[in-house]
Amino acid sequence: MSELYIRVAEDENEEPMEIPSEDDGTVLLSSVAAQFPGACGLRYRNPESQCMRGVRLVEGVLHAPENDWGNLVYVVNYPKDNKRKMEEIDAASAVKIKRGFQKTSDLIVLGLPWKTTEQDLKDYFSTFGEVIMVQVKRDVKTGNSKGFGFVRFTDYETQTKVIAQRHMIDGRWCDCKLPNSKACPDEPMRSRKIFVGRCTEDMTTDDLRQYFMQYGEVTDVFIPKPFRAFAFVTFADDQVAQALCGEDLIIKGISVHISNAEPKHNNIHQLFPNFPGGSASLAAMFDRSQYQFPSFHV
Repeated sequence: MSELYIRVAEDENEEPMEIPSEDDGTVLLSSVAAQFPGACGLRYRNPESQCMRGVRLVEGVLHAPENDWGNLVYVVNYPKDNKRKMEEIDAASAVKIKRGFQKTSDLIVLGLPWKTTEQDLKDYFSTFGEVIMVQVKRDVKTGNSKGFGFVRFTDYETQTKVIAQRHMIDGRWCDCKLPNSKACPDEPMRSRKIFVGRCTEDMTTDDLRQYFMQYGEVTDVFIPKPFRAFAFVTFADDQVAQALCGEDLIIKGISVHISNAEPKHNNIHQLFPNFPGGSASLAAMFDRSQYQFPSFHV
């Protein structure tokens, strides 16, 4: 018998694929499995009874029903467990493809050593994946590093991996984060000032300035008097300030909390819900005329 092709599909409603038969008119199961991995047989719908019928399989060889394959479309059979496994693999692949098309963002790299160059930054992060861009922020006048920079990757999976861990660059631990205050998307303007909570009385403005300079240029440090267990630190770059918001940092052995510096009655009340005197006292505490608060930079 001359070679012919039979039409095989994974489902009755899908477009079929032609599978070659052997010289004797049979079809090898391996030929079907080559196009439909995991296939264990074929079935077809009987034109008369409209019931599904199985194709005879003997030692890996499929035999045509009544010695004639006809123009029917044959549907692939899968073992139940294997089919379920393939569906899970397809679902996982779909998620992976979806993630692959997610757009990457510029990541801010905080705590860079002063000596780190853009080539150093690229060499380090290239070990994680393809790097699109690196930049070390520098002072316009002096050309010196400001202690932070930016990096962007081609692949979203790489970006996620980099954000999830700390990085040792030129002997110093650095952090990579999404800048631009992603945690507060409704905020119309980004502040360069951060609120440092849980301060202790032995922390001086010099202590805070020296500590936060590792993240970027510091333009102002303010500790209110009388002491109120908090301080304000202002950076030259708003992205550095916003990247630190929400962090718990260790200064002089004490854990301090960093948040947005928002001198509004409702936000202050959220910071100190049990403060004696309620929001009126809180408003007075943040009155610049009383404590000579510096102007808020945005």
